[in-house]
Amino acid sequence: MTTWLSALSIYRDKRILAITFLGFSSGVPLLLSGSILQAWLTQEDIDLTAIGLFSLVGLPYTLKFLWAPLIDNLQIPVLDKLLGRRRSWLVFLQACLIGATLVLAFSDPKADLLHVAIAALLVAFASASYDIIVDAFRIEICDDKNMAAGAATYVYGYRVAMWLTGFSSFLIADFFGWTISYLVMACFILIGTITVFFTREPAVTAQPEQSAHPAQRQDYRQWLEQSVIAPFLDFMRKPHWLIIILFTVLYKFGDSLAGAMTNPFYIQTGFTLTEIAEIVKTFGTVATFIGLFFGGWLLAATTMYKSLWVCGLLQMFSNLLFAAQASIGHDLAFLALTIGVENIAGGMGTAVFVAYLSSLCNITYTATQYALLTSLTAVARTVLVAPAGWLAEQVGWFEFFLVTTVAAIPGLILLWWLSRKQPIPEEQEAHLRPME
Repeated sequence: MTTWLSALSIYRDKRILAITFLGFSSGVPLLLSGSILQAWLTQEDIDLTAIGLFSLVGLPYTLKFLWAPLIDNLQIPVLDKLLGRRRSWLVFLQACLIGATLVLAFSDPKADLLHVAIAALLVAFASASYDIIVDAFRIEICDDKNMAAGAATYVYGYRVAMWLTGFSSFLIADFFGWTISYLVMACFILIGTITVFFTREPAVTAQPEQSAHPAQRQDYRQWLEQSVIAPFLDFMRKPHWLIIILFTVLYKFGDSLAGAMTNPFYIQTGFTLTEIAEIVKTFGTVATFIGLFFGGWLLAATTMYKSLWVCGLLQMFSNLLFAAQASIGHDLAFLALTIGVENIAGGMGTAVFVAYLSSLCNITYTATQYALLTSLTAVARTVLVAPAGWLAEQVGWFEFFLVTTVAAIPGLILLWWLSRKQPIPEEQEAHLRPME
């Protein structure tokens, strides 16, 4: 009992405030090229198959490890001297995000769907790049004691942004249209810019000795080996690294498959944009916060694999409520129940999973390795879920959500294998919970 109570004190660490706001600015653009865009396309009568394929605009989240070494090592002229290596990239990519969001705001799905896809791809590319530097900043500003709390509060900020963008974008679009809605969303990203100017550069942003800007060295090949190849070789030295990669891809696959089509499901079931904003975005976000809190608490008081098991099972069975919702139809009370359970389970799973991914990173290659891991998780919500719209059209909503439940099983099988073959060492667990 003492361990559980002492674990709560970790949330009082002042250093996590900046992480929360940066998590917010990182979470704003995700829905703009995802579920919010899906709702926009659904209202424009774009078919479900095309909407499902729009998940592919999220490919930058999957491929960001390819350019992560550049962001991890290169310096931005002028800004680097003024702000430091990490903070200069934060400001630069925030400006890119705002610009890409403005391009998407003035797109017209009915007139030119390809233009919308390209604009959404620009938002996703800037967002994925921004995630790289925010994750590196978060990991480097934390210490062994507050790593898990830092992960949880980062997700809190991320989820607040998802709630605010989801809730306000739907309401604004209901009254003023989607263009005005996206313009307001672009303004939310400025929260991150303000945070940068009130936050210090991490005390330690370790780099390999040879990983400076290529222009500052005579041997470019050596830089390439140290900055690009070395982080991946370092990760591949981990025991059972291939199984870890498969687990990273599949742990939240069932959750991602269901989430890929929830907004079209709500709208086709008869829920209005205002009802979606009030229940799905607002009540759902509160439930997510509860889940994030319990996920961080669970991890601080128990072990990593026990936490992953609890959260994985909760995520899987919560999808069954969507199948029940499909049978019941337009029922606000049951929707609240469905959203509450699903978001608590998802919040717990996210807090624990982010901490797990963070624990796998070598501080020398923070941005590159974490980008690799989060790129792998993005495979589940981009490439693998691309046929989700087609599947929903073929089998119906009830059967679709049954399939999403079954889709969670492979990840749990891999978790069972890892928990037997690769127990997390005690020193690695120390990164994830308070010191006793």
